[in-house]
Amino acid sequence: MSLPPRNSSDNRSPKRQRFPPPPPVPEEEEEEEESDESVDDDEEEDYSDDSADEEGDEDEDEEDDVQAAAADAGVGVPMMARRTGGTALRNTVTEAQSRRSVSISSSSPSSSSSQLSITLKSSDLDCPTCLEPLKGPIYQCRNGHITCSACLNKVHKKCPACRIPIGDIRCRAMERVIESSVVPCCNAVYGCKETSSYGNGSAHEEVCVYVRCFCPLPNCSYTGAYKDLQTHALNTHSWDVENLIPFEFDYAQIFSMNLAKSKTALFQEEKEGDLIVVQAVKGTHGGVCVTASHIAPSTLGLRNLSCSLAKLNAYTTLRIGLMVKKIQKVREPEEPKEDFLFIPDYMLSDDHLKMQICVGNELSYAHI
Repeated sequence: MSLPPRNSSDNRSPKRQRFPPPPPVPEEEEEEEESDESVDDDEEEDYSDDSADEEGDEDEDEEDDVQAAAADAGVGVPMMARRTGGTALRNTVTEAQSRRSVSISSSSPSSSSSQLSITLKSSDLDCPTCLEPLKGPIYQCRNGHITCSACLNKVHKKCPACRIPIGDIRCRAMERVIESSVVPCCNAVYGCKETSSYGNGSAHEEVCVYVRCFCPLPNCSYTGAYKDLQTHALNTHSWDVENLIPFEFDYAQIFSMNLAKSKTALFQEEKEGDLIVVQAVKGTHGGVCVTASHIAPSTLGLRNLSCSLAKLNAYTTLRIGLMVKKIQKVREPEEPKEDFLFIPDYMLSDDHLKMQICVGNELSYAHI
C-alpha cells in the first residue's frame, strides 16, 4: 500500500535549528580568566575573614564590657560563663545586679536615716530616782546605774542603788535614746497624727484639737470633742435646768450658790452651746475664792472668753473682770492663785452666795 505524499502546508512544527559550536578559546585567555576568578575568590575569602575578625573583636569587646559590669556589680564571673560567650555573661551580671538591689532594699531599714519602731515601757525611760521622764544630761555610776541631773544634788552625788559616787560619767547612750525616742499623741486613737519626743508631749497635748472634753454634769460619763460635747449637752441635759443654767453672751445672769450643798454652778450658752463652770472654795485665811472656767481645749485659734463676776449684797456689790480659763474636765475645786474673785468674810453671812456673771468674747469684760 503506498503512502500519500507529504503536504507542504502541514502545520507540524519544523525541526529545531542547530547553532554551530562556539569557536575554541585560546589557552592563554583561559589561563587569564582562571587567574581572575581565583583572585576574586581570594578577595571574598579575605572579606569574610575580616568580617569574622570584626565579629570576634566585637564579641571580645562585649565580653570585656560585661566583665567590667560584673566587676562593678561586685561579683566574679564564673569560668564556664566566660567560655560560653557574652550571653551567659550578661545573664550572670543581670542576676548579680538583681541580688545587689535586693540586699540594698533589705538593708535599708538598718541605715542611719531610717526609723525603727520599738515598743518600750515608759518606766524604762524614767529616772529611777524621781520617776519622771529622763532628760539630759544623764549620769551613771561605775556599775551602770543612772540618774537625771535634777536628782544629782538630791542624792548628794551618791548612787541611790549602790551608794558609790555618781556625777562624773555621762551616760551618752541613754541620752541619745531619749533624744531619738518619739511617742504619739495621747489622742492618736481619736485621729491626731502629731508626735513628740518622750517627756515633752504635754505641751502639745494641752493644745491638741483632738483632746477629750468631759461632760461636767453629775452622773454623766460622756467624753468627746469640744463641739460634740456641746451637742451632747444640748440634746441630753437641756431639760436639767437645776444643774445646767442657760445664758446668753453679753447678758448678765444672776444665780445662787449654796456652799453647804455644792461648790459648782454650770451654765450653757443657748445658741452656741459653750459650757461655763463657776466654782467657789473657801480660802485658807478666810473668805471665799470664786473662779470661772470654759470647757474647751487650749487649741490655738479657738476663741477666748472673758467675764464679769460679781458678789451681790443688799447694799454693796463686789465685781471683777477676768479671762475665763479653759479646762477639759471639772475637778474638785482648789484654792486658786490667779484669776479669781475674792469675797472677804465681812460680805458673807452664811454659805449662801448671790452672784452675777456676764460672759463675752475675747477682752470684752477683762478690764471692767
